[in-house]
Amino acid sequence: MNDLNVTAPVHQDELSRSLRPRHVSMITIGGIIGAGLFVGSSVAIAAAGPAVIVSYVLTGFLILLVMRMLGEMAVEMPQVRSFTEFTRAALGNWAGFSVGWLYWYFWAIVIPVEAIAGAGIIQRWLPLPSWQIGTALMIAMTAVNLMSARAYGEFEFWFSSIKVAAIVTFIIVVGAHALGYRSPSGPTFSNLVAYGGFAPRGVFAVLASVTTVIWSMMGAEVVTIAAAESPEPARAIAKMTSTIISRILIFYVLSIFVITCVVPWTRVVSGQSPFTLALDEIRFPYASAFMAAVILTAVLSCLNSSFYIASRVLFVLASRGDAPRWLVRTNSRHVPGRAVLLASAVGFVGVLATCLPSW
Repeated sequence: MNDLNVTAPVHQDELSRSLRPRHVSMITIGGIIGAGLFVGSSVAIAAAGPAVIVSYVLTGFLILLVMRMLGEMAVEMPQVRSFTEFTRAALGNWAGFSVGWLYWYFWAIVIPVEAIAGAGIIQRWLPLPSWQIGTALMIAMTAVNLMSARAYGEFEFWFSSIKVAAIVTFIIVVGAHALGYRSPSGPTFSNLVAYGGFAPRGVFAVLASVTTVIWSMMGAEVVTIAAAESPEPARAIAKMTSTIISRILIFYVLSIFVITCVVPWTRVVSGQSPFTLALDEIRFPYASAFMAAVILTAVLSCLNSSFYIASRVLFVLASRGDAPRWLVRTNSRHVPGRAVLLASAVGFVGVLATCLPSW
């Protein structure tokens, strides 16, 4: 009887309901923890100084508002399988068509970008051409997403678990140093104001950095798509949207706070991980290799999610007549295999196009 409650019955050409609550929960966390935090945060810190902490708080508040609105719409319209369809319900078919295809295009382009980024990291340990590593990653993630929604959920669960463990460890270790533990000069909170003040570039820079920070939090909305393949979609979305702010405060605000406490903001270089810089500052052994492994996990998580999101959005578009109907077909495991393969084809073209100049 319990099994029947966990996995709802599905018909041919319908998506499964095989994602468990733990999958949906970790998919949400993984959606807001990516390379944008581990590397992209350097751009915001360099632009706003220590006051970038305020930028992250403001962005978190905006994300909270958006997610609460999505949660309310999901409860009101539990039959909607993608947040892009809320625009169709409110504004008409033209809005659903436009937003759906733009969102698919975004994630389809992210696929080769993440594959190439992952290849660049793996080359640290495996000296092979980037196109070969990128192709291998593409094949692996294509296979995972063709297996089942459950397979995607399991991979994302473990990817997200690694990222969460890494960030919590980072906050504890670097935070202890900021408090004075094993610090030759005692607590290092003076770095927050010692280099031009808390907001050295002014209030406008703090507000302008919100546009940079909000990009790094892209992915929180993924829960509205993944929840469609869980037994209770509306309940899952409502639960995740109510807890999103606490996760942003823990993973983003606290990590950026301890970084700016330990490392003078003037030493942060755009494009280079401030997390690695902070670990080097406290003489954490193998800091570079540790962060490279964590960033690789974040990249693979994003690559995995890109396949999933692109295929499901395309499936929904096809079911509404905004894409070829043959994309609605699902395999025996209720996976829109044709939509997955189309996203994979776009990814392969992107990987090869990036590597062609080096041939």
